[in-house]
Amino acid sequence: MPEKDITSLRSALEYLKQEEGELLVTDAEIDPYLELTGIQKSFEAGPTLLFENVKGYPNARLTTNLFASEARIAKLFDVEDPSKLKFKIANAINNPLPPKVVEDAPCQEVVITKDIDVWPIVPMIQHTVSDPGRTLGGGNTLVTGKYFWGGTHISYNRMNFRDNKDFASFQISPGSHTDMVATEWYKKGPIPMTINMGVPPACTMMAGSGFMYTILPKGCDELGVAGGIQGSPIEIVKCKTVDAYAIAQAEIVIEGYLDTTQKVWESPLAEKEQKQGVFPFHPEWSGYMGKAYRTYKFQVTAITHRKDKPIYYPLAVHSYDDHNIDCKVREAAFYELAERTVPGLVIDTHIPLGMTDWGGVIYQVRKRRKRDDGWQKNILSAACSLSQGLRLAIAVDEDVDIYNAEDVLWALSTRVDGDKDIQLVATGGMGQTFQPAERSAAAPGAQWVRSESRYAGGIAIDATVPFEFKWAYERAGYPVDKVDLRKWFQEKDIKQALDSQHPYAKWLAATGI
Repeated sequence: MPEKDITSLRSALEYLKQEEGELLVTDAEIDPYLELTGIQKSFEAGPTLLFENVKGYPNARLTTNLFASEARIAKLFDVEDPSKLKFKIANAINNPLPPKVVEDAPCQEVVITKDIDVWPIVPMIQHTVSDPGRTLGGGNTLVTGKYFWGGTHISYNRMNFRDNKDFASFQISPGSHTDMVATEWYKKGPIPMTINMGVPPACTMMAGSGFMYTILPKGCDELGVAGGIQGSPIEIVKCKTVDAYAIAQAEIVIEGYLDTTQKVWESPLAEKEQKQGVFPFHPEWSGYMGKAYRTYKFQVTAITHRKDKPIYYPLAVHSYDDHNIDCKVREAAFYELAERTVPGLVIDTHIPLGMTDWGGVIYQVRKRRKRDDGWQKNILSAACSLSQGLRLAIAVDEDVDIYNAEDVLWALSTRVDGDKDIQLVATGGMGQTFQPAERSAAAPGAQWVRSESRYAGGIAIDATVPFEFKWAYERAGYPVDKVDLRKWFQEKDIKQALDSQHPYAKWLAATGI
């Protein structure tokens, strides 16, 4: 059995092949048009999928769902309990391992600088029937050096090549790190960057970690954080055609530059009608269908890739796969925010799928003394203010299971005093452009565009009990530890009964609450 190696996507997949139930491999032909996301959705929260036979792409493979299982993520990063991964990530944020520059890299085994055509190399997929075609949503944008204030930045940015061979639209979320880069270098010349596909798992996770820039500010070393999570430096290599770096262990790399002097449309229909934010384009993290905009142009200068069947990793947005990619670092950043505000008060954080990737967070608080009361409200307010567009932040006590929505709802229903425990934070501030609720404040019949986003404010709910009255909130504890079910029932009957329990019932039964 090979040793575990997570310094590349393909070595991580080789490791998962040895782990029962973690990887499904198929030689049956898959069509990049609609089939991948349909299959992935059918395996929500299930195994990693590897497709060895891609229609129209004899020298390419597709994979997805690597991050769909929290238990698998914990296994990859050597964390015994999935809920503890955030603490490893928080440690990496504070102790990054800077990337290592190498001379030779697998991602540059094949180099194309002439007659560039992205389409025959990258098996881009169509996500939904509503999409205007196949798009590139699985690339990790890397900006380094002076173009990111001396640091390294990695992110996801959706792209559409439409019928073009060597240039694409390049969507940037307002307020994001990439937006800061584009603003700083706006019309000052081309901004060199790379689009890296099939990267080490730690890089994939960092690419989803947006909008917590108090903890991950501009100029920080995001690849260094990825290295800290991985346990070894991320290797990078100098590009062949632009002043930038690529992730050495990537499967495919597109070299090029962002041109802020030109804009192109994301979809033919939007261009024809000359309307932004109206026509369907690429699903969003919030679970709604995205809309097409007019965006900056990305010009390709080279394509490099591994020689042997490079792997492209697209993903269904608003899936468990996407959610875990986007939220594991965010959970750590929210925890770190609390630690820097009042060390030791917050003991855990969680972002369930129902809160969507950037929409919410739950804090678990352990008050140690009376004067801790009130700090939880400061933390909730800070979370809503500092994470752009955060819509819901909740604080609960240590006796509440933050990984179970029903227990959180129970706390909300029994511990919240509506007149003092609910805050509306950052009203009128900046929201999320790709969240329909932020755009719906536009006047009836108006065209939805980015400048019309309205943020009604984040809802901060304190569902903790006052420290001096904790005695009044004692949860009833039933004597499950006092009985041995085998005295009355056979082992097989006990197992059958317990296996049939709903997850919340299992927790209630195990704790006696």
